[in-house]
This record gives sequence, structure tokens and C-alpha cells, in this order.
Amino acid sequence: MPELPEVEVVRRGLERWVAGRTVATAEVLHPRAVRRHLEGAEHFVADLTGATVTAAHRRGKYLWLPLARDGVATGRVLVGHLGMSGQLLVEKPSEPREKHLRARFTFTDGGRELRFVDQRTFGGLAVEDAGPAGLPGRLAHIAVDPLVEDFDVDAFAAALRRRHTEVKRALLDQTLIGGVGNIYADESLWRARLHGGRPTEKLTRAQVTDLVEGVQDVLRESLAQGGTSFDSLYVDVNGQSGYFSRSLAVYGQLDRPCPRCGTPIRRESFMNRSSYSCPTCQPRPRARRS
Repeated sequence: MPELPEVEVVRRGLERWVAGRTVATAEVLHPRAVRRHLEGAEHFVADLTGATVTAAHRRGKYLWLPLARDGVATGRVLVGHLGMSGQLLVEKPSEPREKHLRARFTFTDGGRELRFVDQRTFGGLAVEDAGPAGLPGRLAHIAVDPLVEDFDVDAFAAALRRRHTEVKRALLDQTLIGGVGNIYADESLWRARLHGGRPTEKLTRAQVTDLVEGVQDVLRESLAQGGTSFDSLYVDVNGQSGYFSRSLAVYGQLDRPCPRCGTPIRRESFMNRSSYSCPTCQPRPRARRS
């Protein structure tokens, strides 16, 4: 599933190619694409037709586009989640339709159109009311990103200790820190020299600082390289893949040497998926006493 860098790359593309344009037509080609729009597909189309997209925002792994009519904000926003295979593509109208095209938007200027393509149909779009601060209600529970300028490390450290869980589980908790998924959790833990099973309540302030710096560094580096693409499902709005996968230290690197010490990378089962780490740099924590 796309994580913070991949979704931020898409947001930047939408800001460049879609913000400031007025929707001429909206077309829903698969009902699952708008299943989160509770009023139905026809209402979704009516909400967007004639509306102007004023900006492109992101919180965690979600995108939202504020809407206006006749230069006045409507208080409504188009919310998008890419799921496992969703793509928001900006295409010339003459380009052939994609096999898994689920929704399509044209604009009054006649330029490139916006297409929502989703092979597995786990992603989705919806138009809904924005909250007082402009944030859609369904996103209110998602914590702020670790890349915001005023990210509070002390507050994050205190929240970690209160959770009494494993540190990797905490990193994946979107109510605690936004946008981090399995790939970047493993990479950040490797940089901080922490095993994902380390109890959060036992982390020192220095360890939390190292962890936050590891998260921030790996997200920035991935963002600079367009995100991580393992296949053709993750692309930016122009259909281009990211190439941070070439820089991964541990994720997906089973039995390859650790870039820091040379020990073969291990894989462990975690929440029905895999965790990757270095046995030397990231020793398993001692078992908790009953």
C-alpha cells in the first residue's frame, strides 16, 4: 500500500496539474470507486460537476481537494484514498482508457483529464463536508505527519510510553504518527538500531529521538526519489515509478548483507506480513516476564 512519500508525490502532481481548474464532467465507471460517498454515484457526479479544485492536501495516506463555486469555497472536499493499487493519473483526453479505469474527470479548459485507476478496487473517492479547520471528518483521527515542521518529539515520546506495545506496532498506528507503513517502519527501525518488538514503555528519550530522526530521514529520502515502486501499480500522476526501492537497507532484503555490518538480513512474521531487520544491529528484546 502506498505510504506517505508515495501519496505526497501524487499530491504534488495534483497541485500542479489539477488545482485551479473547474470540473466539466465527472464519470463513475465502477460503483466501488465511490462506495464511501454515501449519497451514491449520481450525487457524487453532481457535487463535482462545475466545481473548481482550489488546492491539494494530504494527511497521512489520504488526499483531499477543497472545492469552490464561482470563487467561493463550498465547504466540500473531494477525499481520495489509493488503497493497494489506486492511481490518480493526469492524461491527455486522446489517450486510450486504462483497463481498470474507475472514474474520470474532464475540465472546462479542455486540457488533461484526471483518471482514477484501481485494479483491486480497494481505494476510493468521496465528496464530503470539511471540518472547521478544512480537514475532512474521516481524517480527524489521523495523527500529524513526522515531516511537519512543528512535529513534537516530546509528545510523541510520551505517547509511545503510554501505549505499552511493540515499537513497530506503534509506528503503524495512524492515530499516533501519520503516513508510516510497513516498508518505512522497517527502514526507520534499522536506522535507529531498534528491533520492532522492543517495548515502547522501555524506550529511552535518546532512542525515541533516533527513531524519529530515522523516520524523517527515510521519508525525505524516499520522497526525493519519487517513493518506492515494486511493480507498476504505484506511479505518480504522470505514470512514472519511484526508485527508492534501490536504496532500501532491510525491507525485502532477506539474506542480503546488512549495509552497516554485513550480517545477513532476517525476515520475521509480523501481523500477517513480514518484518525485516539485521540480527546484529537490531537484536531481539528479552522476553517479557509474566
